[in-house]
Amino acid sequence: MLRDGPESPYARWFDIDWQAQGGKVLLPVLGGPLGEEWERLRVEDGVLRYYDHAFPLRPGTEGLPLAALLDAQWYRLGWWRLARTELNYRRFFTISELIAVRVEDPEVFDATHATLLELIRDGVVDGLRIDHPDGLADPEGYLRRLDRAVRTATGEASDQEGGGGRWTVVEKILARDERLPTTWPVAGTTGYDALHHIDGLFVDPDGLAKLTARYRAFAAPPADLGGDWPATVRRAAREVVTHELAAEVARLTRTASRICAADPRLRDHAPWALRTAIRELLVRLPVYRPYASVGGPPATDADAVMLRSAAADARGAFTVEQEARVVGVVRDAALGRLGDGPDHRDFCARFAQTGAALRAKSVEDTAFYRYTPLLSAAEVGGDPGRPAVAPEEFHAFAARRSRDWPATGTVLSTHDTKRSADARARLAALTECPGWWARTVEELTRSAPGPDPHLAWTAWQTALALGHGDAARLVPAVLKGVREAGLRTTWTEQNAAYEEEVSAFLEAGPCAADPSVWAAIGAELDGPARANALGAALLQLTMPGVPDLYMGTEHLYTALVDPDNRRPPEFGGEPEARGVSAEKLLLTRAALRLRRERPKWFGPGSGYAPLTAEGPSAAHCVAFVRADAGSEGGGGGGAVTVVTRLSRRLSEAGGWGATRLPLPAGRWRDLLTGRTAEGSEALDELLSGLPVALLVRS
Repeated sequence: MLRDGPESPYARWFDIDWQAQGGKVLLPVLGGPLGEEWERLRVEDGVLRYYDHAFPLRPGTEGLPLAALLDAQWYRLGWWRLARTELNYRRFFTISELIAVRVEDPEVFDATHATLLELIRDGVVDGLRIDHPDGLADPEGYLRRLDRAVRTATGEASDQEGGGGRWTVVEKILARDERLPTTWPVAGTTGYDALHHIDGLFVDPDGLAKLTARYRAFAAPPADLGGDWPATVRRAAREVVTHELAAEVARLTRTASRICAADPRLRDHAPWALRTAIRELLVRLPVYRPYASVGGPPATDADAVMLRSAAADARGAFTVEQEARVVGVVRDAALGRLGDGPDHRDFCARFAQTGAALRAKSVEDTAFYRYTPLLSAAEVGGDPGRPAVAPEEFHAFAARRSRDWPATGTVLSTHDTKRSADARARLAALTECPGWWARTVEELTRSAPGPDPHLAWTAWQTALALGHGDAARLVPAVLKGVREAGLRTTWTEQNAAYEEEVSAFLEAGPCAADPSVWAAIGAELDGPARANALGAALLQLTMPGVPDLYMGTEHLYTALVDPDNRRPPEFGGEPEARGVSAEKLLLTRAALRLRRERPKWFGPGSGYAPLTAEGPSAAHCVAFVRADAGSEGGGGGGAVTVVTRLSRRLSEAGGWGATRLPLPAGRWRDLLTGRTAEGSEALDELLSGLPVALLVRS
């Protein structure tokens, strides 16, 4: 394509706006402006070379002087900084090196999936994990084409419903009240929605409010720079849409301008107004994207309501009423309601794709690092502004999964989580002792305050998540965090002096802390962290869905953001496991063995029924029954999961006391301790050895 331009048979593979660069594609690969890099360009062996790059030349241009040769190519070599505003091809998020392909084109789909389908035919691949489906022009269309191709490869009937010829899940990041489209032919999500609901059970909402107040008093962040979650998200989104995604917005503006120019009733909407309306709508999307299309299924009622609400708010960006009407035009174009021409289709798809990139970059890669009262809440699929989940909400979520998506994924730790599940378990315990933690940070930073209090609060929580001050792991993670936050340094404009201050603070503070400091922290948090870690693990393994265990997480596993979470695990084996790690290994082995031996209790067609404890500490117990839905009415047999939540608060209240858990009829045995139980079981006895139990009928 670089050699032959638009006439290349591969030109259709890419989303290139040829008009934007005068018939060329911008390649932002130069380390500086072209004039400064001129001497580093050379023609050699029939190609144009720049360091390790080799670019093909348009036939017949090899002998031209360099200036004429560059002008004659189908591409324009440019400074890497131009990508923000001048890029004219679609990419993955804001990474210009990851060039997107038009997988919605059948030719592109067939070529890019040939090897995968061959592996499926050969029985090598058992399942598919679809990364970032929201980056596609038509996610549902792609998934349906994939479903048909996989069924053909496996010889399954093409009219069979659900999940594809191989177990298929999508990495769809759902907002708290958002639902996965039921028309997608997949087994469900990769499981970040489950992560949020599991983690939330171990967050004390009252304690979180106090922790947040102490964070604001200590760090004193402005509301839109870490003091208030919605304001922080809105500002981050505005920064990203104005800078990192300026090229994407510019392309949307050009497309919208052509749509308006073709309709006499819309011609007076100026490009500046269209650009403003596009930005204002994008920054107000509360989810990754709407699912509208031109010529396909209409937008859902939920998407229409969402965009209508965003549009009503976005009108406030205009002072003249007639100019504000442009917001409605952009809204209708995003919903696919203005027409069915090529520009209409392009705008509808690209608005949604840009929204997904904006949400990922502004929330997960920016706001998560600015709003830091509780770091465990800043997790993929999470809601740092409202992380706590009540047992009733968890049960409703699990029951809905059992009914609608019984084979969906369930995860706690992945290669993308900011912190592993066991690291988050320690952090969640801070909501049970917010005053103690605030006093601890104040004391620890009195002699070594660091460059700023926001950093100090975040750095000490990061060290707490790790469980120690290992400089080789802590320093890179914190430096990544301050660059992602973009408050005083960034990846592209690094403030070397500030970063040196950060490293020095870490070396002198968390990394040099006396062992007595960590011993004191452990005395406060080890107990609740143990209960949280074991509880989360058991919930993941027994709730509706297919558990995905990340490497090494059958043991106690603490990891920070990548690349720390991509270190090879230390598979120690059972003899080396001690303490909580041994308990977690026992729990994991028992639960997985039970799933293998009793698949009807956990797979499609199984039942899910909450169990409610009775007594003064009932709110600290989460329990449910998993069983074959066809046996004993669904909820009367099978396996019972019992988990302790907010264990420190429980201890402070005097323990379980007279709290009991009414079990289904029969005699039950705990697979973890061997203890037997029946009837209305006293929780102080059932959970006397471990804070969790996994019961089966004796």
